[in-house]
Amino acid sequence: MLIVPVFGSQIQPHTQTAAERLSVNFADVNRKILAMAKDFPPDKYNFRLKPEMRSFGEVMVHIVSGSAYAAKAGRGEKVKRDELDAKNYPGKAAVVALIEKTIADSSATLKENPEGWQKSQEPFLSVMEHSAEHYGLLVAYYRANGLVSPESRPKGK
Repeated sequence: MLIVPVFGSQIQPHTQTAAERLSVNFADVNRKILAMAKDFPPDKYNFRLKPEMRSFGEVMVHIVSGSAYAAKAGRGEKVKRDELDAKNYPGKAAVVALIEKTIADSSATLKENPEGWQKSQEPFLSVMEHSAEHYGLLVAYYRANGLVSPESRPKGK
C-alpha cells in the first residue's frame, strides 16, 4: 500500500490498482532479466545446459520475443506471437541492446494504456509469467557456470 498526500496535510492510503500492480511487476521481472543479460560473461552466451537446449543468449532472445509481442498486442496491432531469430543478435552487446529496446517499447506501451487495449491486460500478464519462468531457468545457467545471479548476491547495507 502506498501513502499519498491529499489536499491539505492529510495523508490517505492508496491501494494500487491492478494496472499499477501489473506495471510494477512487469518492470521488476524486466529489471532482473536485463541485469542478467548485462552481467553474464560474454564468452558464456553460447553456453547450453544440455546440447538440445537453447543457449543463454538464445533464451534471452526468446524471452524478449514475448515482450515484443506484448508491446504490439498492447497497442492493438495485429500480431502473432512469433519468435525473434537469435541468429540476428550475435553476442552479448546485440542481445543487451535488443532487450533494452524491447523493454523500453513494451513499458511505454503499458504506461500509455495501463488498462490494456480493449481493456485487456492479457498480453502483459502472460509475458510477465513467461519471463519469470525463464528467469528461474537462467539462474540454472549461472549456477552451472559457478556464478551467482545478480538478484541472489548479498546486498550492501
